[in-house]
Amino acid sequence: MLWLLTVVGIIGLLLFDFFFHVRKAHVPTLGEAARWTAIYVTIALLFGLGVTIFGGGQKGAEYFAGYVTEEALSVDNLFVFLLLLSSFKVPRADQQKVLLVGIAVSLVARTGFIFLGAALINSFAWVFYLFGLILLVTAGNLLRQQGHDEGESPDNFIIRVARRFLHTSDEYDGDKLFTQKDGRRVMTPMLLVMVAIGGTDILFALDSIPAIFGLTQDVYLVFTATAFSLLGLRQLYFLIDGLLDRLVYLSYGLAAILALIGVKLILHAMHENNVPFINDGEPVHAAEISTGLSLALIVGILLLTVVVSLLSPKGRAQTYVAAARRHALEFLDIEIDPNYCDKIYHRLLDEERQIKRLPEKYRAKIRAEEELMDLLHRAHEEHAERVADGRCYSPAAPRSDVARG
Repeated sequence: MLWLLTVVGIIGLLLFDFFFHVRKAHVPTLGEAARWTAIYVTIALLFGLGVTIFGGGQKGAEYFAGYVTEEALSVDNLFVFLLLLSSFKVPRADQQKVLLVGIAVSLVARTGFIFLGAALINSFAWVFYLFGLILLVTAGNLLRQQGHDEGESPDNFIIRVARRFLHTSDEYDGDKLFTQKDGRRVMTPMLLVMVAIGGTDILFALDSIPAIFGLTQDVYLVFTATAFSLLGLRQLYFLIDGLLDRLVYLSYGLAAILALIGVKLILHAMHENNVPFINDGEPVHAAEISTGLSLALIVGILLLTVVVSLLSPKGRAQTYVAAARRHALEFLDIEIDPNYCDKIYHRLLDEERQIKRLPEKYRAKIRAEEELMDLLHRAHEEHAERVADGRCYSPAAPRSDVARG
């Protein structure tokens, strides 16, 4: 009954989100995104309080540790979502629907991974070693990556298969998933990007599911912590997409968290060891990291990562540059609503003014980015043409020093 009520509640939240927020295409305001992000976080926290009251302090700590870890990993996933939405040139008003459908697909797939992981753990104790090694390798990969390349065109196996075997179009037809082209039915980029978001998030499950199993082996807690971290992801995207590039040290924090959980898993595997070539199949007496200590360390690492990132001049420079690039592309190639284009252009002007206030060493690097400078020049020229043709609501604005190079 508990499982049934939980699943019905989660499906109800998804349907409510679709019919009352996403069905009608619109650009969510910052207030709307903040309000609904707070509501979903509150629901997750109240659920954790209920787990603590009815299941005990240990179960409550396991749930909160799992939820915080999954939420942190979800924020890292938003970087890739941002690249996918930019790569497919999805209009801002339609991004909500793409994200919600992709998240729903991911939730179904992750549920399958969760039950598979639980079955493996119950059948083979050595799986804890495997999960621990996966997390340690993932942590190492995060440390080696040199940030998120804004110019990289996201692509993965699922997208390549879809393009190869399905008839696809490069043009949108509103928010339709299929359209007619040259007399035949073809898939629009809207459906393709939904598949890309869902497929990419499934790939992220390969490290997030082992991570949460390192904090709790209770399948119900694993499922609910994962579900609640995904449910509010759409609102969180629109709340912090302007700050994503500011979190320049997020990968280091996540690497530390995954390494911590990887070590915790391996220590737990040693404690319950039955692998013949390790200590002759006998348990190894090793100290284990408690769930309470894990939760404290995870929260501390995340807070330190966020504070250091926000205080970093590098993060400030990266934020303004990435935002200016995205807004220039939206203004030139994606958005068609004159009113919204006008807002984008004024944001672009503000970002150029912020770039101008950066230390000279950062401004010099920015001026050396020919592609970015070309985008800014084109945006100003396009704005001037739209004003001259009466297609823009605001008067022409002078180019900033950044655009002039």
